[in-house]
Amino acid sequence: MTDQKKPDQSTTPDKHSEKPWGGRFSEPTDAFVERFTASVGFDQRLYHHDITGSIAHATMLAEVGVLTADERDSILEGLQAVKADIEAGTFEWSVSLEDVHMNIEARLTDRIGITGKKLHTGRSRNDQVATDIRLYLRDEIDVIAEELTRLKAGLLDLAEREADTIMPGFTHLQTAQPVTFGHHLLAWYEMLVRDGERLQDCRKRVNVMPLGAAALAGTTYPIDRAMTARLLGFDRPTENSLDSVSDRDFAIEFCSFAALLMTHLSRFSEELVLWTSAQFDFIDLPDRFCTGSSIMPQKKNPDVPELVRGKTGRVNGHLISLLTLMKSQPLAYNKDNQEDKEPLFDTVDTIKGCLKAYADMIPAIRAKADNMRVAAKRGFSTATDLADYLVKKGVAFRDAHEIVGKAVAFGVAENRDLSDMTLEELSRFSDVIGEDVFDVLTLEGSVQARDHLGGTAPDQVRAAVARARKQL
Repeated sequence: MTDQKKPDQSTTPDKHSEKPWGGRFSEPTDAFVERFTASVGFDQRLYHHDITGSIAHATMLAEVGVLTADERDSILEGLQAVKADIEAGTFEWSVSLEDVHMNIEARLTDRIGITGKKLHTGRSRNDQVATDIRLYLRDEIDVIAEELTRLKAGLLDLAEREADTIMPGFTHLQTAQPVTFGHHLLAWYEMLVRDGERLQDCRKRVNVMPLGAAALAGTTYPIDRAMTARLLGFDRPTENSLDSVSDRDFAIEFCSFAALLMTHLSRFSEELVLWTSAQFDFIDLPDRFCTGSSIMPQKKNPDVPELVRGKTGRVNGHLISLLTLMKSQPLAYNKDNQEDKEPLFDTVDTIKGCLKAYADMIPAIRAKADNMRVAAKRGFSTATDLADYLVKKGVAFRDAHEIVGKAVAFGVAENRDLSDMTLEELSRFSDVIGEDVFDVLTLEGSVQARDHLGGTAPDQVRAAVARARKQL
């Protein structure tokens, strides 16, 4: 039997064996495939959270005896030095090292030698990236929550300032009943309250630690996952290693929150675009939030609301992208999951930008109260008040509805609002109408009459603002 030739261990390794996983491979990765599969171009933004997770992991490994104290200290010092290089802009990211994790580990090993190779003991890139994304998203949720609070506070200030300003309320974009501008703004506020609650609820499911699940089955090392979770500020470790590395529900849930938030901001935007138009002319936006036309010198375009409205489709698309990404994946981790980051990152960036724009812009809105009032008098907005008046005088509601309908038809023919008709004219439609009818036909009388929790009366608007400030 002839001897088989053994590999020459003294030669410099081929490029493929320089990869941390290269021992099993007999040829280097195709150059195109290397570029195609690399994620370092976008996941390098996770560097801070990757290093934070590695510091906690190394600390735990030393505590359970897998690393010595000297090895732990060397790793921690090396990781801090790598972080300093990244933040100084002197770190060279390598596509051949594929991702943020291997780039940082390779640089660590360059700095501290073979001890750097011990950092990955008891973990996999599968649980490492799942942990990094959760750490990243948790921090971003806290930033977003602060910006959402700033926007809500600005809305409350504007609502209080405009508690007495009367405008038309609409259904089907047709004049319906008078409301106060402050009350309308508080409707926006309620949408944002729900968004904030959804965000905080999402955070609970983000703040669970997958580290320790390793590739998919856990690890044979005596790790202390509860300790690592405490070090990283997680509420608890995850319960199942298979689910730990493959779960992206938390990212989908966040994008679902974001899609609803953007839907609300888009609704706000639509109204702002309408209200700044010459046809409505209800409000004025500061020049710094608008742009002009290259050919029409008179134009002042509400570009910020328009762009926010447009970005809603972008965020909705990211939600669909993540849902589709996960819909057919078998357990556990699959390379597909690399595609979770760019939609998530862009969603975070988009909603942070939109919230900042709105939080800066909303307090600077100037209401054109006179124009709003004139518009509220059009369209017979106090017709319901007249019907309610008749009911209180003993007329059945359906009869009252018909009586008021005839009065409105007369007003349409005469081009006059109900409040502009004389008592003699109004009493033609019902003999129960008396002089006191004009108390309810005025715009002020209409909004003041709705003086109950959730109503549009100015006092109720101010009370709602006070309650909301306590919650903030």
